[in-house]
Amino acid sequence: MADAPLAPRKPHMRTVHGDSTEDPYYWLLDRDDPDTIAYLEAENEYTAAQTEHLAPLRERLFEEIKARVQETDLSVPTRRGPWWYVTRTEEGKQYSIFCRRPAPDDEAHEEVLLDGNELAGESPFFALGIIDVSPDHSVLAYSTDFDGDESYTLRFKNLVTGETLADEIEATYYSSAWGLDNATFFYTTIDDAHRPYRLWRHRLGTAASADEIVYEENDERFFLGVELTRSERFIVVDLASKVTSEVRILDAAHPDGELQVFEPRRQGVEYSIDHQGDRFLVLHNDGALNFELAHAPVTATGRAQWQPLLPHREDTRLMGMDAFAGHVVVHLRRDALTRLRVVRNDGDTHDIEFDEPVFDVAPGANAEYETTSFRLGYESFVTPHTVYDYDLDGRALELKKQQPVLGGYDRADYIQTREWATAPDGARVPISVVRRKEVELDGRAACLLYGYGSYETSLDPWFSAIRLPMLDRGIVFAVAHVRGGGELGRQWYEDGKLLRKRNTFTDFIASAEHLCAQQYTSPARMAARGGSAGGLLMGAVANLAPQQFAAILAEVPFVDALNTILDPTLPLTVIEWEEWGNPIESADVYSYMKSYSPYENIDAKAYPAILATAGLNDPRVGYHEPAKWVAKLRATKTDDRPLLLKTEMGAGHAGPSGRYDVWRDQAFAMAFVIQELGAPDLLPA
Repeated sequence: MADAPLAPRKPHMRTVHGDSTEDPYYWLLDRDDPDTIAYLEAENEYTAAQTEHLAPLRERLFEEIKARVQETDLSVPTRRGPWWYVTRTEEGKQYSIFCRRPAPDDEAHEEVLLDGNELAGESPFFALGIIDVSPDHSVLAYSTDFDGDESYTLRFKNLVTGETLADEIEATYYSSAWGLDNATFFYTTIDDAHRPYRLWRHRLGTAASADEIVYEENDERFFLGVELTRSERFIVVDLASKVTSEVRILDAAHPDGELQVFEPRRQGVEYSIDHQGDRFLVLHNDGALNFELAHAPVTATGRAQWQPLLPHREDTRLMGMDAFAGHVVVHLRRDALTRLRVVRNDGDTHDIEFDEPVFDVAPGANAEYETTSFRLGYESFVTPHTVYDYDLDGRALELKKQQPVLGGYDRADYIQTREWATAPDGARVPISVVRRKEVELDGRAACLLYGYGSYETSLDPWFSAIRLPMLDRGIVFAVAHVRGGGELGRQWYEDGKLLRKRNTFTDFIASAEHLCAQQYTSPARMAARGGSAGGLLMGAVANLAPQQFAAILAEVPFVDALNTILDPTLPLTVIEWEEWGNPIESADVYSYMKSYSPYENIDAKAYPAILATAGLNDPRVGYHEPAKWVAKLRATKTDDRPLLLKTEMGAGHAGPSGRYDVWRDQAFAMAFVIQELGAPDLLPA
């Protein structure tokens, strides 16, 4: 196709709060229109033609990624009752294989529970949703998606005979729970807005048509999830909007019973629970901005019964807790770093310590309730994912496995640092940076700056073998921990949402400017990358500071934010109003969103080189958002830099599913960035 403005069709007039706007690209929302599909396919052809010369580089990058990964590998076994559960990968195969062995760890009698490769068959996309073994380990519930639309078909496998049962349930979602009778199974389904809203009770051996609705959540702001506590005493139903939550519980030994409200929902109050002995643990923010850990008797769960166990602190955000028979482990955040705190029933409280300048630590697979060992995962920009078991009695870490990195990887070849940028309003924004030690801070290096900044999601430092080909070409990698994320606690999130959303964008620009001022790079050698809500960030900074970046990689970007949030018929819109505001009801929200929404603010000026990606089956960010954005950019911008749209026609929000397909997809993105940042002097000899 020609690189020219898309001819407008079926213009759409919208009038909100007295503001009338015509959208000439509105027709791209209709995926049933053959012209829409033809447009997306033509854009894919154009992108392929414009990047054909990069094919050798892409293949080289793919092989470099592959050479770093131990393709045949085994996870650390996880003990659950009489079994050790493990996951393996095999060279040449796209998907994981799920297995178990009798305890003690008997490798000679390993059973294959599910082989993702066999289930996927010839399908170009495959994803597993639920993988849930019954309490007596006799039945496996699992669900599959072959389109990427996150709607799963649920099935059951008899692990004694190996047969797949006749029970089959369509259009289910992620969470699930077993009753202790090993025959009652709870699952969720979604509404037309792709919101999990119904909890169902299924009895093995009966038709799905006979399943009972246990609970239906009618408030369109709330998601519904279900799980079985580690103690296997209670089935917990979590109901949560962006800012409010409610929990309902059921005795797992009596799965035919009625749900009981733990504490009624109150707007703005969030809480979650876990069970321990004769009490519940409650993590809540009622009068505690950064959350407090409390406990309450099993027999009296109301708010008046919540007694502090870890009181609120302004410098520490409590994020989650795992309850065991003799202790609780709390996942928390302080100084823009994650931590783990052990709270024993005997009163002893201590943190598990790590000494790198930037790192991420999180709970691992801990299925056993009666234990004095805690499994955790640890990594940093230079330390591959590492699994430890922590001995609570001896306070010692036992290394179980560090993910192998092939090709002679040596962490001493890299330097990771923490920088702090100053935002326009004076806020200090943390930046995590990694580079090869040979890279001089003279402003000549290339740099890829990554960002997100929404939903209190934090981008904690993570290791990636996929990143190594870029680092080894002298490209600096940095993450801007902008407001809207949760790196510095709940207030950091509050200051980057609703009518303070612009802080997310100006924090990112300030981070880019800081890296240039500190001589890590220069605007001519800097690229930006973000996906989903981070793609909104990419679109916003492209409008606000195009001169700061040579290239932008916007993956499944939320760039038509105002139009989407104005349309409650689109998936997830109503849920999002507590994150972005409701522009239908509020003229102030409408005006504010219109001031930053990327699609609304495209201007006749020069833009960086841009690669946008989309998924035709994406239920989270519609494919039409990047498609409309690219179409309008084509018609408006004044430069001749590359502007490319790549749509996965058989996948969703996460892109390709198989690991080799993911590596090729990443190689495509890296090749684009390398080209735009100056390929000749970045390619290794």
